[in-house]
Amino acid sequence: MTHHMQPPSRDQLETFANQFPARDYQIEIICPEFTSMCPKTGQPDFGTLTFRYVADTLCVELKSLKFYLQAFRNEGIYYENVTNRILDDLVAVLRPRRMTLVAEFTPRGGISSRIIVSHPSGEHLPAAG
Repeated sequence: MTHHMQPPSRDQLETFANQFPARDYQIEIICPEFTSMCPKTGQPDFGTLTFRYVADTLCVELKSLKFYLQAFRNEGIYYENVTNRILDDLVAVLRPRRMTLVAEFTPRGGISSRIIVSHPSGEHLPAAG
């Protein structure tokens, strides 16, 4: 039996209250098994998503984030589009002070892609380490 998954929607994202809103601290979430689909070939695209954000009043609940991201498995969407769409959805739900999403896709045909998007636009949070 095939399980039909609902398309990705920001309504799937759940939140909880940030207990330390007076402090700017960075939350980093790494999702190493992101899958979407190439709209041209229908082949799966595999990537690692790294979220870095400074919360305002809300934090994202991880199980809901996992289900939201899994909903992209059957979406035919280009790397650039999926990365920007995910950032837009998270920013709309969380209203973070700052957020950066780095999407690193596995090589295809000898080319690997890394897409970096941020809110506010262009203000990328530095990598950990």
